[in-house]
Amino acid sequence: MNWSSLLVEMSMILSASVIRVRDGLPLSASTDYEQGTGMQECRKYFKVLSRKLAQLPDRCTLKTGRYNINFISSMGVSYMMLCTENYPNVLAFSFLDELQKEFITTYNMMKTNTAVRPYCFIEFAHQRLEPATLSGIVAFILSLLCAALNLIRGFHAIESLLQSDGEDFNYIVAFFLGTAACLYQCYLLVYYTSWRNVKSFLTFGLICLCNMYLYELRNLWQLFFHVTVGAFVTLQIWLRQAQGKAPDYDV
Repeated sequence: MNWSSLLVEMSMILSASVIRVRDGLPLSASTDYEQGTGMQECRKYFKVLSRKLAQLPDRCTLKTGRYNINFISSMGVSYMMLCTENYPNVLAFSFLDELQKEFITTYNMMKTNTAVRPYCFIEFAHQRLEPATLSGIVAFILSLLCAALNLIRGFHAIESLLQSDGEDFNYIVAFFLGTAACLYQCYLLVYYTSWRNVKSFLTFGLICLCNMYLYELRNLWQLFFHVTVGAFVTLQIWLRQAQGKAPDYDV
């Protein structure tokens, strides 16, 4: 899940930051979506908390008038967010957990430990994909359909194997690999990850290999449908690129 898009969609989340725990170095930050005296005061609290993260619990909420500051810390990095006071803590920490997963997926800990400049991972805050198009939505649905077809055939293959009908176990593996590949294409179509285009081409290659192995179990139209859908989804992933950086990201 991309955290920058979440900030826009969830109006009660006002800003978020990624901070290194040991020295309070800000690694990345989103744009503040609200300005005012209260926000300026909260930004001061952010700076104070950043310097004291090593002394605080791993999960904490600080109430500052009309706003709450929530943060979680793990593996030497803290993820902080500012939200309105009536925003549920459960949703706030769920957002932070997703933010943490996305950051860990995008950057290895070696980079965060050796960073020397503030906001050196600022691009992380702006890795938001362009709005989905109609063709992208169609590609997503077709990929889910292919995944479901592969899954159903995989379970049928397991049933045949258990009934000793001579079903090749490798067919089962091919069906389930095809299911996983289609679902991963759906993920790449929706979310931004590093090396996204390369991953999409490799996933399409896996879809082709699975269908080549299943040649004896599918007719030409079925093979054509699965490969064509895989190619179409790969094209949509390539076309739906990350949006450019916002001009104002200073926090």
